[in-house]
Amino acid sequence: MPTTAPSSSPAPAASQATIDVLTALLEARTGQQIAAYRSWRLDTALKPLLRERQLGSLDELVAQLLAGKDREIGEHIVDALLNQETSFYRDAQVFEHLVAAIADAEAAGHRIRIWCAGCSTGQEPLSLAMLFAERHETTGAPVPDIIATDVSGAAIARARSGRFTQFEIQRGLPIRRMMRWFDGVGADWVAKPELVKLVTFRRVNLVSDAAPAGRFDLVLCRNVLLYLTAETKLRVFSTIARALRPGGLFVMGAGETVSGQTPLFEPSQRYRGFYETPSSSTGDPRLRAPGS
Repeated sequence: MPTTAPSSSPAPAASQATIDVLTALLEARTGQQIAAYRSWRLDTALKPLLRERQLGSLDELVAQLLAGKDREIGEHIVDALLNQETSFYRDAQVFEHLVAAIADAEAAGHRIRIWCAGCSTGQEPLSLAMLFAERHETTGAPVPDIIATDVSGAAIARARSGRFTQFEIQRGLPIRRMMRWFDGVGADWVAKPELVKLVTFRRVNLVSDAAPAGRFDLVLCRNVLLYLTAETKLRVFSTIARALRPGGLFVMGAGETVSGQTPLFEPSQRYRGFYETPSSSTGDPRLRAPGS
């Protein structure tokens, strides 16, 4: 580590070799790619890490990475480069539709299970938890099991803490729900323990790890696949398809589609904007979960 802190002047431009190392690291660990024309993101995203480590450039950061003396530096770099954009009740119409979908699934008589894949800092699964906890209070309907996963250990730790800034808490969360489910702690807001316990948070790499055990009635994986190669997307689609119960539903981001990308899903005829496995796929060995 350098003996002097970097000056306030702009950091020198990173070498192409440094850019190549950083983009390769991100893709190797998460499957995500940074296009050449978006390499400016490296500098923007890694500035806080440079300040924390008192480094003057990305070249110095990569030198530390390649030296191999700090086992955690690679993880810190990847965490910084991941796009963790999220908010409470993002695309509110999706939540309206999924309540109807879950109500229909409950008619089958089994315990409903939901997987939020790529949950970032937890706003999506906590939104679901609030929604179904309030429904339980009103109707007595059981709260589904909610499993939330992300590739980032730092994001999962934040999600488990249930702690959000004033800016984060105001994004999409009505005041009524903020006051009902969160406590003000200093400048932040912290989810009440009874809300957080409704979600099981786990670290899972969608690209290389198996799905959480069991079958799911609903899988949300929104705005995650945007950054993956076509080949990597196919692996993720396969993982999600195998994790769904027959008749289960898959939800992507508003700007995403399965069209032309995989034969494992097709637009749902029951719920607009959702996807399901083709009716003929229940006998497809590609979709059989282990032990099924």
